[in-house]
Amino acid sequence: MASAPELAVTGSTGYLGGLVARELADAGSPQRLLVRDAGRAPELEGAVPVVFSYADSMLAKAALEGVTTLFMVSAAEAEDRLQQHYTFVDAAAAAGVQHIVYTSFFGAAPDSIFTLGRDHYATEERIKASGMDYTFLRDNFYLDFLPLLAAEDGLIRGPAGDGVMAAVARADIARSAVTVLRDPALHVGRTYDLTGPEDISLATAAEVLTAGTGRTITFRNETLEEAYASRAPYGAPPWQVDAWVSTYTAIAAGELAGPTSAVHELTGREPLGLAQFLAESHSL
Repeated sequence: MASAPELAVTGSTGYLGGLVARELADAGSPQRLLVRDAGRAPELEGAVPVVFSYADSMLAKAALEGVTTLFMVSAAEAEDRLQQHYTFVDAAAAAGVQHIVYTSFFGAAPDSIFTLGRDHYATEERIKASGMDYTFLRDNFYLDFLPLLAAEDGLIRGPAGDGVMAAVARADIARSAVTVLRDPALHVGRTYDLTGPEDISLATAAEVLTAGTGRTITFRNETLEEAYASRAPYGAPPWQVDAWVSTYTAIAAGELAGPTSAVHELTGREPLGLAQFLAESHSL
C-alpha cells in the first residue's frame, strides 16, 4: 500500500468528501480514496480507491499504510459513532499517519447543547492525544440543509426561538479543506471555525427560502415537548431524536452564532450567504 498516494481522503462517496476529492483531482493532487465499497468510489485522475472501515482497526491500519496526510470526514451518524472515530484515529496513528485534518463542529465542547458536538469534541481530544499533527475544521450548520428543514406544508418546526446561526455552505468547507490539504504544514495545530458571512435566524431563513425557492416557507417555534412529540412518528432511536431537537436548542442558546473570517482566510473569497447559495444552486 506504500506505493499508493500519501494523501488519503475519506467520505468521497458522500457530498462533502466528494467535493474535496474532485477539487483535489482538479488541482492535480494524487489521493487515496478510503471507501467501504471500491465500486462506489468516484473515478478521478490520480485517485486510487482503497477499502476501509472506521470500525475495523486492522482494515483501517492496512488502508492507511504509507499515508502522511489524512482528511477525516466524520462518520455517518450512529449510536456508536464516537467509538468508530476512536478506532479509526488509533489506527491512523498506528499506521504512521503524520497529519490528520478532521471535520468537526462549530463550538464543539464536552457540554455542547447539540449532543453530537460532544462527540466531535471527544474525537478532537483523541486526535490531540494520538501524537499526530492535526487541523480541525469546525463547521457551522450547513446552509445546504436549510431548504430541507421545511416539511411538505412549508413549515420549519423546532425550538430555536429567535436564536441565530452563521450557517456555511458545504462548498466553502470543501474549498477550505483543499487549501489545508495541499499544504498541511502551514496549518498544524490550527482550529478553523468555518461559517457563512452572516448570522441568520430560522424566521429570516424562511423568508429568504420563500424568495429563493418559490415555496411559501415559515418558521414555527416549538416548545421542547412539542418538538419531541412532532418527531415521535419517525420512530427514530432516542439518541437521534435528541440530536435533531438539540440542533434547534443550540441555535436558541446562541451556540452557533458568530460569523468568522476563516473561509476567506483559507480560500481568499467570501463565503456564500443563504440568498447567494440558493441563486447558485438554482442556476446549476
